Amino acid sequence: MTQVAHTFETELVTPVRLPYLLHLPEGVEARSDWPLIVFLHGSGERGDDLERVRRQGLPKRLDDGFELPAVVLSPQCPDGQVWAQQYPAVMALVDDVMARVGIDVDRVSLTGLSLGGAGVVHLAASYPERFAALVPICGPWTFYYVTPGMARLPLWAFHGEDDPVVSVEDSHRLVAAVQALGGDARLTTYPGVAHDAWTNAYATDELFDWLLAQRRGG
Repeated sequence: MTQVAHTFETELVTPVRLPYLLHLPEGVEARSDWPLIVFLHGSGERGDDLERVRRQGLPKRLDDGFELPAVVLSPQCPDGQVWAQQYPAVMALVDDVMARVGIDVDRVSLTGLSLGGAGVVHLAASYPERFAALVPICGPWTFYYVTPGMARLPLWAFHGEDDPVVSVEDSHRLVAAVQALGGDARLTTYPGVAHDAWTNAYATDELFDWLLAQRRGG
């Protein structure tokens, strides 16, 4: 029997539900040009308890009193899932926040750690036109997600040199893949640091100076 070509068309409607933390800088209601940083957590923070999201990375530093002149959105991935299953929901949430809070559409950036570090690169590859910059931290297999569109985004990666969970080589290969496509990418590694590269990374004020200076298409 021969194969016959067909085309399938339908309209999919998918209900979504994502808990999230939202950091609003002082005076946010009076302005419409705030940058937005989207933070994707690691595998240990999945579920429906936002206290888990608060205990690591950028949300933890914000709770510790870090004053950041940006809106920070930290969604929570459901238990047992990976960020790739939530990309449409994350982007719908981003659009909702942007509609309710004054955001500069050219200053939306992504950062995340471990599982979320992979999500940063993969999400940017899926929606490269939406973001200004990327900061993946110790993300696994990130080099597989590099595309020409994603490689146009400035990227600063971080990784512990002694990471037993995700090899630092993954981030070296990520940066090399982006640079091979003509992109602007750099990597900071921490000697003697295992998987938790994010504590050092998010304590680096230079990172946030760089991140907040980036603009889409710039």
